[in-house]
Amino acid sequence: MKTIELIFIYILFSCLTAFAEPYLFRGLTGADGLSDLTVTSLYKDSCGYVWIGTSTTVERFDGIRVKRYPIPGANEKLKWVNTICETSGNQIWMGNDMGLWQVDGDSLCRIEPDMIDEGVRCIRQGSDGTLYVASEKGLYLHKDGKFESRLIDPNILSSCNFIISLYVEEAKGRLWMVTRNGLYVMGIKDGKITHYPNTLVAEGEECSYRTMTCVGTDLYIGTMTHGILRFDMRTHTFSRYLDVGCDVIMALSSDGKNLMYVGTDGNGVHVIATQKKEIIHSFHNMPGKKPESGLRSNSVYSLLVDREGELWVGLYQNGIDYTVHQEHLFSLYKTSYFTSENISVRSVCIGKQEKLIGTRNGLYYVDERNRSVKRFGMPILRSNIILTCYALEDKIYIGTYGGGMYVFDKESKEITDFSKKDGAFTHNSVFHFASDKEGRLWVGTSTGVYCYENGLQVYHFDHKNSSLPQGNVYAVYFDSMHRGWICTENGIALWDSGSKIIKNDIFPEYFPYKTKVNSVYEDLRHILYFVPYKGNVFTSDLALKHVRELGPGTLLAGKEVRFITEGRDSCLWIGTNDGIFRRDKAGKYVPYGFASGIPDLNFLPCIPAVDEDGTIWFGNNKGLLSLPADWEQKRSKLPYAPRITGIRVNGLPASLPVRKGTVGDKVALEAEQNNVSFLFSGFAFSDPAYVAYEYKLEGVDNDWKTLYGKSEVEYYNLNPGSYVFKVRRMGETDTEAALAVDILSTSYPVVWVAIIVFCCFVTSVVFFYYRKKNRKTEPVVSAPSEMPVLPQEPALPADELVKPESNAVESAKEKYRTSNVSEAECKSIVKKLEKLMEEDKLYTNPDLKLNDLAAAVEVSTYTLSYIFNQYLNQNYYDYINEHRLERFKELVARKAHTKYTLNILIEKCGFGSRASFFRYFKKVTGITPNEYIKRFG
Repeated sequence: MKTIELIFIYILFSCLTAFAEPYLFRGLTGADGLSDLTVTSLYKDSCGYVWIGTSTTVERFDGIRVKRYPIPGANEKLKWVNTICETSGNQIWMGNDMGLWQVDGDSLCRIEPDMIDEGVRCIRQGSDGTLYVASEKGLYLHKDGKFESRLIDPNILSSCNFIISLYVEEAKGRLWMVTRNGLYVMGIKDGKITHYPNTLVAEGEECSYRTMTCVGTDLYIGTMTHGILRFDMRTHTFSRYLDVGCDVIMALSSDGKNLMYVGTDGNGVHVIATQKKEIIHSFHNMPGKKPESGLRSNSVYSLLVDREGELWVGLYQNGIDYTVHQEHLFSLYKTSYFTSENISVRSVCIGKQEKLIGTRNGLYYVDERNRSVKRFGMPILRSNIILTCYALEDKIYIGTYGGGMYVFDKESKEITDFSKKDGAFTHNSVFHFASDKEGRLWVGTSTGVYCYENGLQVYHFDHKNSSLPQGNVYAVYFDSMHRGWICTENGIALWDSGSKIIKNDIFPEYFPYKTKVNSVYEDLRHILYFVPYKGNVFTSDLALKHVRELGPGTLLAGKEVRFITEGRDSCLWIGTNDGIFRRDKAGKYVPYGFASGIPDLNFLPCIPAVDEDGTIWFGNNKGLLSLPADWEQKRSKLPYAPRITGIRVNGLPASLPVRKGTVGDKVALEAEQNNVSFLFSGFAFSDPAYVAYEYKLEGVDNDWKTLYGKSEVEYYNLNPGSYVFKVRRMGETDTEAALAVDILSTSYPVVWVAIIVFCCFVTSVVFFYYRKKNRKTEPVVSAPSEMPVLPQEPALPADELVKPESNAVESAKEKYRTSNVSEAECKSIVKKLEKLMEEDKLYTNPDLKLNDLAAAVEVSTYTLSYIFNQYLNQNYYDYINEHRLERFKELVARKAHTKYTLNILIEKCGFGSRASFFRYFKKVTGITPNEYIKRFG
């Protein structure tokens, strides 16, 4: 039984090794822009776009946005997309039940409809450029711009002419074809066709073929009735292949090496190691299973393993599930006998072939020499929460939360109390250890700071017997000047090794010594970094003359920093509650998250450890992570450069051809088209919330700007001239994409406007001259006894609600100077008006007019105009827009911008157009809405 157990463990470990990194799935659905949720075909082109064939459309996904290409035609049943393929020049071809198509700009173009007037099932291209098109009425070859038809059987209605799938065997110059009548092969040069009957199916028995792929020298044919069939191209023999629990095989894909991916209609996806002929991984929709670790449906209609090894699964009526791209810069520590996965690592001590890992659930000792692991926890320990570990000489000291301090002996591998005589070390909390230049051990605890030498206490300081601030001692750190920084609950103190006194009255006034600091770090340039409990990290030189904050205006803004450490390249690694950031020598920050192999973005306040090889070990909320010293050489960079995938002009999409977005492209705009949004993608296919770019618009921005969590940049009110927009992945200067934009001058329209104004002026002069002349002969008419009814104030459209000039306000005051509305009435009307705004939110109606508001308040339009202009000293339009603006700020404060697009938020506030909103917002606040969201959202 023991031998069987060992064999089982070995097999299990072999499978886990093949899939050392976990799969993390994301979904692509209608909420992400996918217009049809039955995904029938998948293809990834050379630019990085994923092309999606559905039952009614072709769609393009860049990792951020979905672009739809509608299929013309009235018969929806014939739009089903069977295959997508790319040829040179990024020309995308598509075959559906109507025929053959090409992507042409923003639309689809039918190819040779007179010749290819039947369904196209598969498209493949040979190395010589020949395009092979498998149709329901034979094979078509496309080369040098010409199509040629080939029939397997002269009888066009023969079932063998209904070709389902193709495979081009380049090495031997053969084209393999799966038809309704089985398997055929054609010599590419001589055109000779050979049939290989399926010997596994009895005569007269139906076998419904669906798909085909190749691994090595074997063809694998997926059927809808007999599961997977294997055909050996050397021996020309058929055999039944592995049972995957479902005979309906909808899709097959291969990594080009040893692995085959099988998509079934009813039993999910299975990954097969073809050499071992065994399933090494399966993806199902299982009740109770985390959605990100499995599929949302077991009905798989299409499948793709792309060049980066990411898995794309097209589902029936559920869109797409795909594995997020991961560079695996960071590795989760796990072995065959221990895994740190899902363990909250709070402290770590790294040896040559041993690791001591402190967690919130005990202490783990991993002995890599003997391949064993030992856990220490309650009741052996008085607390399971291990706060700190520290190696000094031949011992490792362990600090716990509420359970005191322990010593781990490297030889005996046992743990004992540090001191049972001193009751403080059996029930206090021990937060940190450090050693001074004499090699003495310093201990930061909840009862002050202690110093020990050879196991004997030398000092014990607290707020009662020294200048140490009151409260827990969270950190003790000795800098290169041998000063001891002691960080407590209520501020910082310094241990002066010369006078042997703790001081806290030597700090300059500008030094934030009263801050609660969790850790201190000194880099190779002798800059000190202070990591506070809350707020921004601050730095100082050793002389305490130059103190500044890190965070404001950077990617660290709003994040809680947990630790800082330095790599061999003198760049800093900064762990936060929202990912880890690398700060290079120029002060630029590059974020790392899920795509870099980090299982959880929440890093704990665990002081990183560096081993002899230069590998840095980090404590994460879901395990112990390592980063090798040569990580830059080992990282798997994306083969795709960022691309500008589209633009919006004045809030509306503008056309960009598929191949646009590289250096040298240009867009020409009219003078009034001066509000431009640039859309782009880095094709990382990870979580869009953690993508990071650098960008600038030459002609506007002097330096590169950083962008985190967005793939879109807006510029407003651009002056006529030439601009170049550039974008690149953050930290990768060689991944630059650019788009030139020319905004034309308004010189010609201005001339015409000037001519029109001049003509109006001349006409007005002539008109007033004759009117003055005629007035002398007109009789004088006395004014009526009653005030005439003033005309209703015209209601401007909501997108034209702009603040009037000062002379217009004065004119309005003069107009209503004779009104007899009392101040008490004004107060009553304003109170009623505010109540309507607050409760009914009338301002959210973009078509709201002055007379509508007057009717709601139950006063005349004249009276309401008087209230605005005389009592409130603002016009109607400013009053309404002011409430709309406050509503927008309220929505941002509630994080509504994380759920809705900016356009939807604008509509919810009542603005009639995006342009007027941006214009009014900038005029009132002095910043753009996007800047406001970044600052306060």
